[in-house]
Amino acid sequence: MKPGAWRLALRIARRDALRAKGRSALVIAMVALPVLGVTGADVFFRSATLEPAERVVRAMGQAGGQLELIDRGASVKQAPDPGDHSYLAVNPKYETKDGAAPQYTPEQQRSRDTEPARLARELLPPGSTLVPDYPGPDTAASSTEGLLTTRTSEADLTDPVWHGRLDVIEGSAPTNDQQAAVTREFLNRSGLRIGDRTTVRGLESTPFTITAVVEYPGDLKGTELVTRPGTLIGKLPGSSGSSGRDTAGATRWLVKLPAGATLDWAKVTELNGYGFVLASRSVILHPPARADVPYYVEMDRIHGESGTALLDRTYVVILATVVGMALLEIVLLAGPAFAVGARRSRRQLGLLAAAGGDRANVRAVVLGGGIVLGLTGAALGLGLGVALVALLRTRAEEYSGARFGHFNLQPLDLLGVLLVGLVTGLLAAIVPAVQASRQDVVSALTGRDSLKPPSRKLALLGLLMLGAGSALALVGATSGFSSRTLAVLGGSLLAELGMVVLAPYLVGLFGKLGRWLPLGPRLALRDSVRHRGRTAPAVAAVMAAVAGSVAVNVYLASYDEQYRREYVAAGPPGAVILGTGYGTGTETKLLPQMRDTVERSITALGPRADVSHVDYKGDCQDGNPCGYIQVMPPKERRCPVFDRDTDDPVGPGEIKRVMSTDPRCQVNERRGSQYGDLTAGDANLLRNLYGVTDPAAGQALTAGKAVVFDPRYFKDGKVVLRYSEPITTGADGVRTKPKNIETAVDAVLAPSAMPAPGQLVISPDTATRLGFTTRPAGSVWLPGTAPSDGDQQKADGALAKLTDRTVLSVERGYQSKAGLVGLGLAGFAGLVALGAAGIATGLAAADSQRDLTTLAAVGAEPRIRRSLSGFQCGVIAAMGTLLGAVCGLLPAVALRKVQGLAADYPGISPEELADKSSVVLPWPTIAATVVVLPLLAAALAALLTRSRISLLRRTG
Repeated sequence: MKPGAWRLALRIARRDALRAKGRSALVIAMVALPVLGVTGADVFFRSATLEPAERVVRAMGQAGGQLELIDRGASVKQAPDPGDHSYLAVNPKYETKDGAAPQYTPEQQRSRDTEPARLARELLPPGSTLVPDYPGPDTAASSTEGLLTTRTSEADLTDPVWHGRLDVIEGSAPTNDQQAAVTREFLNRSGLRIGDRTTVRGLESTPFTITAVVEYPGDLKGTELVTRPGTLIGKLPGSSGSSGRDTAGATRWLVKLPAGATLDWAKVTELNGYGFVLASRSVILHPPARADVPYYVEMDRIHGESGTALLDRTYVVILATVVGMALLEIVLLAGPAFAVGARRSRRQLGLLAAAGGDRANVRAVVLGGGIVLGLTGAALGLGLGVALVALLRTRAEEYSGARFGHFNLQPLDLLGVLLVGLVTGLLAAIVPAVQASRQDVVSALTGRDSLKPPSRKLALLGLLMLGAGSALALVGATSGFSSRTLAVLGGSLLAELGMVVLAPYLVGLFGKLGRWLPLGPRLALRDSVRHRGRTAPAVAAVMAAVAGSVAVNVYLASYDEQYRREYVAAGPPGAVILGTGYGTGTETKLLPQMRDTVERSITALGPRADVSHVDYKGDCQDGNPCGYIQVMPPKERRCPVFDRDTDDPVGPGEIKRVMSTDPRCQVNERRGSQYGDLTAGDANLLRNLYGVTDPAAGQALTAGKAVVFDPRYFKDGKVVLRYSEPITTGADGVRTKPKNIETAVDAVLAPSAMPAPGQLVISPDTATRLGFTTRPAGSVWLPGTAPSDGDQQKADGALAKLTDRTVLSVERGYQSKAGLVGLGLAGFAGLVALGAAGIATGLAAADSQRDLTTLAAVGAEPRIRRSLSGFQCGVIAAMGTLLGAVCGLLPAVALRKVQGLAADYPGISPEELADKSSVVLPWPTIAATVVVLPLLAAALAALLTRSRISLLRRTG
């Protein structure tokens, strides 16, 4: 067609769009909504993705670099940007065998012999200044309600070097030792304000006055207390007495460079030889070639294609499938709206053909509507998406926990989104355009339909597309990663399009049900079958909406079932568990008070079971050395990778082969107890923590036997304990490898109420007899009914006055959140399907005016219009929901198989692998969609349709 003809077609399309404002608004909204979502996601992603210069400021403020000593006597290989621990460290003292002396390089020996800060000054450019930068421990600070867990750090916030890394956003920076700055989250959680005072546990005599609110632009949700250097960390109980922030004691610094100095890649590699990792501003902004980075060379040699890449590709498959299916649904949903326009413009299009226009001209007018409405919707969605992100920027940053680098609008991205909207409008208008161009001119001018039987060849093509698409998606889900995205996405799209092609033929099959229906539904079904040209797009639209809903619900239900199977309870249902974990000795001494607090706060707890840790030569608290105790399966049941008799190195390939082929290595070791492998207690502990009610198990425990819960660890009435002495480091820096000792203990097997692999219970007397020691670890109660959330909050509040850590939990079983999400998505898809059915009903009502006039002429009651409209809408919705329920299963099943294959790593147990690829059909949700949606559509259509019938003059 010539450009002039297209200009005319676009003018006609624009005029029609302005005339039918309701239909035009509907199409524009359908196109604009996804464009708005994609635009918002793109702008958010681009803005949240930091440029190298922004990333540098977040990491080191205004410094020239960030220097950290990883290990004295080590050498390092690092990435140009060593963030997220992108480095490898090697220390010869850990590589020695059979007690041989470690062989240090000259650089490593100098690193061992020289104080870190002094060595750093010697290696850095002359005139460099080191600003200590090392985080303090978590501790507790006072709040309006008691104690608040918080991070600690020290920094001179009046020094400009911190700007961009740690910013003062309200108040003034601390200027003396009695002042502190806190994060916004600290204030929100503590109930304090600027000007209030807070005390740190253990330093109650030296309170700090809050003078400022600070924020880490990359961590807005952190709770932290920041004081001036030397005023907090070194004074905390349990510290070595050094602040950890003075230049001599620190091992991480911000480096302030003199004018004109830089830290290039050669300086970085030089410092690596001494065990330092250096994040250099100039290197991050201008990184070296990948081949010149030893860290990358080593990682490529070790890992080759990493598991992370495979995981990323899995997410690409999921994202591409979701986006592709969403675009197809938009096309199918907007198609009936264009069909409405084409049907209502039949006479106009017929006049165009009668005046000499060919089929291309007629198609151009309908396609012009797709261009006009598609561009309008895309432009509207684009503008709203950008405006929405700009308007909600602060909220979005707070929700994500990080500030944007800058408000980043990428023209090419936005142009691509605009083109997607245009293509969506065009695709939605293609089928109505082809149908309009093929209509008979005389029929169009007289308002009569040219009815044709469904094409069997087209139906066969649709059936082939459905079968081929299903096979491609399901086979592609378990094929190689290189073709998985295309296979799953292409197969799902092909199958749904095949169902669309099949729709006219399937509508005819549905029509055979009319002989068993009453008059109203029979007339509606007959009308739908006779006018397949308008019924099929409407059915496809409803099918698309329902398919999306079913796919999402199947996927969420399967994911929820996976999490349900993978959930490991910490105890029997309703168990109240108090534990200090591996906390400090102070918390262990407070345990009797904690027990009394819980029993006063929660009534009817029942008998209490006290739990004790079992240790060997040390208690592992407050940094004290201790031995190691482990429950072992019999020798023949152990995985050879983790139970080797020699220290000879084994390559990664051999480890992977053994882990993938040896069933002994493919074991699910997940457990829920927080008390460790070996605990000491009595029969109450067996009942309250493991759900063991067999009196024989308690009697065996009292008799000096151990109680084991996993049959894999039990053989011939025995269970094996492996223990070793604490690891020590000699004066020469060589670490002694303690010898493992194994002993067999008499035991009984008692099935527990939850998975407990590798866990064992003995009595305190048995622990003493074996040469072990015990220390209190907590208590467990098993009440008849689980305490209410209010009772638990009351107990937590009382415990907060004793400790700042969370030490109390109630086992309430797996808590599913997918039900509410699935219900919301099903409701949204239901609204979309109702809208599609409503559009189709409006089109059917317009085409049924002659039939209604005939009915009125032969004496039909006025309410027949209302009932007929309701049944027409119900019939279309019923056919669409049935087909959509079938179509929605395919992408959900395929994506679950993709995830299952991605989770297949060496050593995964068959049960875990089956859980990750499991498919669960939410039958109540599917049944409600298939049954309730058509009934609701029919009821709404009947209620919103006028009963009065306008008599029309019959034409022809």
